[in-house]
Amino acid sequence: MTTTPHALGSGAAIPAEAIHVTGRRVVATVIDALVFGVVYWLLALAFGDVRTEGEAANWVSNLPAWVSVAYGLFVIGYYVLLEGYLGQTIGKMAAGVKVVTEATGQTPGIGAAAIRTLLRIVDGLFSYAVAFITVLISGKRQRLGDMAAHTLVVRS
Repeated sequence: MTTTPHALGSGAAIPAEAIHVTGRRVVATVIDALVFGVVYWLLALAFGDVRTEGEAANWVSNLPAWVSVAYGLFVIGYYVLLEGYLGQTIGKMAAGVKVVTEATGQTPGIGAAAIRTLLRIVDGLFSYAVAFITVLISGKRQRLGDMAAHTLVVRS
């Protein structure tokens, strides 16, 4: 593992070990997906038609359009607000990582968090394989959303 520090725009440096958090990012993504799954399941129980097909673990639900829109807004708000204001989602908190700006090392703010969230559409392709490969080949361990928003994910 390299120990060459990565300079921030403010002149401060982040040690290379701090950005080598790929495994932690995967754990954070899985935890966030579990949060979304629980919220979706609760919405399905409250407003939808939930039924099992075949084995008990195979359940299907139908949600009204307004609930689906509300769920989508929840997912977007979850990322934008938590990463924008705190630098961390629940998954990132549990995994011990946070999002910071490249320039200052501070919490990214709503604008950068919105850019990161918008690019999850591309990064999330093929079960997040695009993000995973991009992080592995990027010198600063950034996915496309990080590159566009000028952010890093570092140990917290």
